[in-house]
Amino acid sequence: MPATCHALGAMQSSNESPVTTSSPAGALVPPGFLFGVATAGFQVEGGFNGPGEPANNWAGWERAGRVEPSGIALDFWNSYEQHLDRVAAMGCNTFRMSVEWARVETEDGHFDIDALDRYASILGACHGRGLTPLVTLHHFTHPAWLGEDLWLSPDSPERYLAWVRRALEALGDACRHWVTINELNVLAIQSYLIGMFPPGRVGDFHSTLRVIDNLLTAHVLAYQQIHSLQPDAVVSTNNYAMSIYELDRLFADLLRARSEHVERHELGTWLADRRHAYHETLSIASRPAWQVAERILRRMAAARIPLERSLPRATSAVYSATSERLCDVNQLDYYDPVIAHHLRLPGHRTAGGTNWLPGRMLWDDPPDPPGLARYAAANQEGDIPLWVVENGMCNRVRRGRSYPRLDGWSRPRYMTENLASVVSAIDAGIPVEGYWHWTLADNYEWGSYEPRFGIFGIDRERGVRWMPTDSLGNDSATAYRRLISGLRAGDRSVLS
Repeated sequence: MPATCHALGAMQSSNESPVTTSSPAGALVPPGFLFGVATAGFQVEGGFNGPGEPANNWAGWERAGRVEPSGIALDFWNSYEQHLDRVAAMGCNTFRMSVEWARVETEDGHFDIDALDRYASILGACHGRGLTPLVTLHHFTHPAWLGEDLWLSPDSPERYLAWVRRALEALGDACRHWVTINELNVLAIQSYLIGMFPPGRVGDFHSTLRVIDNLLTAHVLAYQQIHSLQPDAVVSTNNYAMSIYELDRLFADLLRARSEHVERHELGTWLADRRHAYHETLSIASRPAWQVAERILRRMAAARIPLERSLPRATSAVYSATSERLCDVNQLDYYDPVIAHHLRLPGHRTAGGTNWLPGRMLWDDPPDPPGLARYAAANQEGDIPLWVVENGMCNRVRRGRSYPRLDGWSRPRYMTENLASVVSAIDAGIPVEGYWHWTLADNYEWGSYEPRFGIFGIDRERGVRWMPTDSLGNDSATAYRRLISGLRAGDRSVLS
């Protein structure tokens, strides 16, 4: 039996009732609540950066051997229908994906119409399965011909805006939910402060701020452009949740300042008040050593990033925009947001051996499901909907061998406890209206296939073979299906 048919059959075996995607009276989530999975084109599509293939800003690193080649990835580009079948079989009603700029604009001013047609077909396949597409227009990648330092260029927002316009003209009829730029805080930090993304600079604080300034400006321009072409669109950008205000909530607050009737000369004082409230809401629930480290990092950030002067171009864009509101929903990516947790002494134990780097690996991130409700509260803006557009747990697979997490956590437990936190936030009156799990299947995790986040495991030692379980051996697909069905039916026991 084909893999997809096997998965569908396995999920609908036993005596479970068919999944319903509506939320009846008594449901634990609001009517129309969006349950889905999140993906990114470069991580799943395959067919980038090889001979004759579209090239993005990771091409130089792949060709130089600095990172593992992305290769075929999950071959989503050619087998998207089977992927979407699995999403629908879990009872999801939404699917997050990206439209890859590098695949469409392969040369300056040359747009691949066949690629746009394929993306239109993918969006149509989503609708055919009852999946509302949430489309990201920039998920960490751009065409290689723009260079690795695109976002340092003064004209980068306008370059990006031309891409947004072309994508909307081609695909706007099939989508109305848009993420302009994915995790702009992570993109800047990983590229210029930590050096994990191209161009790989370390400690370049000035460039980090310039890039964030240009990215935020690009979002403002794109927000207005999308709404001019599609007035009923839902447009936002998602931050990776971080415990330090200047690296996370500052950017969202700047985008909402005018809608809160904050005059430009009042901005510094208002942001300082917002920072205080943010840190008060997110009390550091950790060991004393981490609390001390976190306070030191917060003081360092406050000293290096003056709230009213650090993002001059974005501030001007916000205050000259035609719209006071520059995000239609609040979007939150929640993993382990406490910055101090990511610092470790070299030589510490990790899943599968010893880590000699001064930071923690993804598969050692400590889960903190109750923290999701705290961060939802810290990001609440009145009655504006809040979407958790990424939330997931990593484990390690190396050369075909799967290593259990050191803390013993499983993915079904992770999903259960994080969704319990979502329900807790809803019970407290926070308008959480969507949850996207990261991710559907083990994909290319920015330079390596060792980190695994998939609900479905992938056996890469024998091609791209989908496993009926995740790579830890747990039936996470059935677990997610039961959670979705139970929460819609008002069955709180699924959170036990």
